[in-house]
Formats: sequence, C-alpha cells, structure tokens
Amino acid sequence: MSRTALALITTLFIPALVVGQTKAEDSLPIREACLISSHGITPIRVEMAITESERRKGLMGRTSLAPNTGMLFIYEEPREPERGFWMHRTLIPLDIAYLDDQGTIKAIKQMFPCKSTLESGCPVYRAGVSFSGALEMNQFFFRNNGISVGDRVSTSESICKH
Repeated sequence: MSRTALALITTLFIPALVVGQTKAEDSLPIREACLISSHGITPIRVEMAITESERRKGLMGRTSLAPNTGMLFIYEEPREPERGFWMHRTLIPLDIAYLDDQGTIKAIKQMFPCKSTLESGCPVYRAGVSFSGALEMNQFFFRNNGISVGDRVSTSESICKH
C-alpha cells in the first residue's frame, strides 16, 4: 500500500473505527462523517466503497439517497486527472467531490442520470485533478450546504462531533 493510501486511510478511516458502524442496503459499511468548511461542520453519513467491485457498482440502481447521506469511494493509489465517474445505470442526479489523500475537496461536479443502456453511451465526469477519493451526494448538496473546493471530509469523531 502506498504512503498516499495509508495517509488517506489514517486521516479518514482509522478514527471512524471507534464509532459504531451499520450496514447499507447493499452491505456496505456506513460511517458517520462530516464536511468541514468556513461555515462550520456539516454532519453526513457515508457508505464506504473501498473494493473495486464496491466502487464499480457505486449507487447504480438506487431510486433515492437519504438526505445528508452519500457514498465515499477510496482508492489505494491516486487517480489521474483524466479519470472520473460515470452514471451508467444510476437513476438519481448526484454531485461528486474529488478528494486528495487528506480528504480535501479538489473539484466538484454535477452528474446526471444516463438513459443509455450501453456503458459507452454515458459521459464520464472527469475529475480534472489527481484524486485519492470521491464523495457522491444528492445533487446540489454541496451548494446548498456552502461546501466548496478547499473544504474537507473527515470521519474523525473528535472533529465531527464539535
């Protein structure tokens, strides 16, 4: 495992092991988390997509996403700026925040459901920045909560509970 992956796991996940965790409908662990901005701390709950198969499935097939709930994607190695996400078989509009290895938001994009039955018929929402993680939330969540590039995601109970 690279130093970058270890830093991301240490920053985002080790503190969360202390917090109780439940399972999402697709058996993904759910963790309490928060977004830290100049406006304060915004609590959220995240489903953790860590393995390749979990990341590949993402939020496909879901007809809704509860308020203040999202999916956090984690990569062992940083991804190149031309990499991104798509919305194949994803039924709900989403916002995505691309994160560095410290959980800092480097880019935010809006993504729309793709009606194509073919994977190749769906656009890729490229990060435009190197990223080690990504956070998907309901569309307009970031804007409605004053979250922007430079803000940070954390699962640290000591940070998120203040």
